[in-house]
Amino acid sequence: MIAAKPCLIAWVSRPKHGSSATVLVIARPMMHSVILSAVVVPSATVWALIRTATGSPAAGTPKRSARLQPATKPLGLSPNCGPRRDGAVPDIIVLHYTAMPDWTAARNWLCNPDAEVSAHYIVSEQGDVVQLVAEDQRAWHAGAGSWGDVTDINSRSIGIELSNNGSSPFAVPLMDALEVLLPAIIDRWAIPASRVLAHSDLAPGRKIDPGARFDWARLVRSGLAVAATATRAVTCDADAFVRDARTIGYTADTDATTLLSAFRLRHRQGHVGPLDGWDCALAADLAARFPVAKFGRTS
Repeated sequence: MIAAKPCLIAWVSRPKHGSSATVLVIARPMMHSVILSAVVVPSATVWALIRTATGSPAAGTPKRSARLQPATKPLGLSPNCGPRRDGAVPDIIVLHYTAMPDWTAARNWLCNPDAEVSAHYIVSEQGDVVQLVAEDQRAWHAGAGSWGDVTDINSRSIGIELSNNGSSPFAVPLMDALEVLLPAIIDRWAIPASRVLAHSDLAPGRKIDPGARFDWARLVRSGLAVAATATRAVTCDADAFVRDARTIGYTADTDATTLLSAFRLRHRQGHVGPLDGWDCALAADLAARFPVAKFGRTS
């Protein structure tokens, strides 16, 4: 291990057994945690976020710290990927859930050539982070959908699969690990928090993940996603809601009812019923502060 800077630690990991893969890991302490940057060629390595309690000499109370360590042997990269089209670089992060009870089965499926599906990362309930596709490559995770004028989501995004069955709360170690992984990706590619999205945002009706149990509020508190700040309802106006939703980025071809459901999955979780003044107020606030045309590289 070598110190690269006073606040930056770097090391190179070369797996055994004849593999030529090299993992360059950059870690820097921040807020008693670690921000990870890893370049993996040509195989993936699992890094586990290990949180431990240490004594605080000043206050005599525990504080949380974090370190990263290899959790398993290196895995082969998923073959389900290719070059990003037209020189695109990622400016969107898409969050998914696996909808499978066993995260290792989901990982294996994402690496199965017959599946023709993949993601850049998968995060287990225990907080293991597995990189399956290099970030500069086009993983096959989003399928048909759009955000603003972006219709090839895979070429413009990084996909993260979160181990969850779709009906249970997301495990705390998983969320802890996600809060370390996301800032590193955001920093590497200069992705705005407004473009950390749900799969359901991009494909309303076709997809509902990461679902109503995902803790978006936690990401918002960490500055890793955005939320509306409307303080009162406004007059219910269906045309204005659709217009504002499209300004935010909801441009997929879908009906108004499906659009409303997708919007609520993200910004008004648990609410049902017809469109109302609160939906309109939330959409108007987001459209005013985070118009998709302002934050995308070309959208």
